[in-house]
Amino acid sequence: MASDLISIAQSGARTARQALDVTASNIANASSQGYVRRTVQLNEVVASGELSAVGNLSLSGVRLNAVIRNADAFRQSEVRRTGSDLARADAELSGLSNIESALEQSGLYDALVDFEAALNQLASDPVDRSLRAAALEAARGMASTFNLANAALAAAGDGVTFEAGADVAQANLLTGELAVLNTKLARSAAGSSDQAALLDRRDYLLGELSGKIGIHAEIAPDQTVTIRAGDASGPLMLDGSTATSLSLTSAADGTLSFDLGGSAVVPAAGSLAGHAQALDELADVRLRLDTLAMDVVTAANIAQSAGAALDGSAAPAMFTGTGAGDMALVISDGSLIATAPAGSPANSSDGSNLAALSAALTGSGVASGLNGLLFDVSAMVNGKTVTRDTLAAIADNANIALQAQAGVDLDEEAVNLVRFQQAFQASGRVMQVASDIFDTILGIR
Repeated sequence: MASDLISIAQSGARTARQALDVTASNIANASSQGYVRRTVQLNEVVASGELSAVGNLSLSGVRLNAVIRNADAFRQSEVRRTGSDLARADAELSGLSNIESALEQSGLYDALVDFEAALNQLASDPVDRSLRAAALEAARGMASTFNLANAALAAAGDGVTFEAGADVAQANLLTGELAVLNTKLARSAAGSSDQAALLDRRDYLLGELSGKIGIHAEIAPDQTVTIRAGDASGPLMLDGSTATSLSLTSAADGTLSFDLGGSAVVPAAGSLAGHAQALDELADVRLRLDTLAMDVVTAANIAQSAGAALDGSAAPAMFTGTGAGDMALVISDGSLIATAPAGSPANSSDGSNLAALSAALTGSGVASGLNGLLFDVSAMVNGKTVTRDTLAAIADNANIALQAQAGVDLDEEAVNLVRFQQAFQASGRVMQVASDIFDTILGIR
């Protein structure tokens, strides 16, 4: 390369223009999601001397060596980790909040209290048919409320399962796109603008994927990424251009299990982990609700079997069912409520068996058990809210640290605009001086 003012100035102008392009790109993408600030790496250009002066070097200007992404792999990994934990907490809290709403809005506790109150009112006049009818309707309302609570919990579970299925599909979509990016990255030139754009997209997709399931990402020298589910020993999700599909299975009790290419996976982070944990807790709540429903059925039917109907006949069972979902009132007439003990004559005002029914309901702890269930769910929601808020603060701090290092600082870019503009103008001035010198030489007589 010739070492003359014009060629040196030309390289300076060209490089300054390229640096201005990079600066302009930073400014334009200051608010772009996933964009990482670029800087230019400039190198001096030197050329060998003439044949008569082998070994001598002559200065020949400047060139753009590489466009560098101002990225920090550790900070990016920390953002993915904290974001994955936050996504898990958000998903779990959302599921628990729906469970809490399903129980509270069903009015189950009030229905149980109303049934006990109706029985106490009937005890004041066991032969009063209006009080018997009121007690019968209270019993029917309580059974319906158990059904409603069970249906509401099932709907909450279906909603969580649907969200988990959507997240699995999204995780597979992200993994597939990362596989395509791996192919492009393997072919891209190191330090090029194209590679920088691909790396931005790669890191953005890794962040999105970690929000669905906890991952371990390994970056190769050619910038391609290998992804494992969980930690470094987990099953492969992505290896080169080969992506492994993630799938889920819903058990009879509504809990979820996950499979990755034939290997069972238990997510510890990400929204899928939160959905699975919420459904585990829902299964426990539904089991406790079924137990409470059966406690009511058992206590009422035992009391009925020990008493007599209003006409003195043996009283039939009051409820049927195997849980909260199919609990039902089977008597259709208030006169069949066994207020008197077995063997009592028709229209007996003896309410001792009714007192035994009330005592059985109280003694079985249905009301206290239901109150405990509501309290436990509410306590879980409150506890998970605190956890979620703590994780949100940690994730925010990690994001702030990353943005401080990799984000665009408009003040700094404004300084670079002036600096590179002045360099461009100075190079133009050098070319003008070179032209003036050349003209002067030509004008010598």
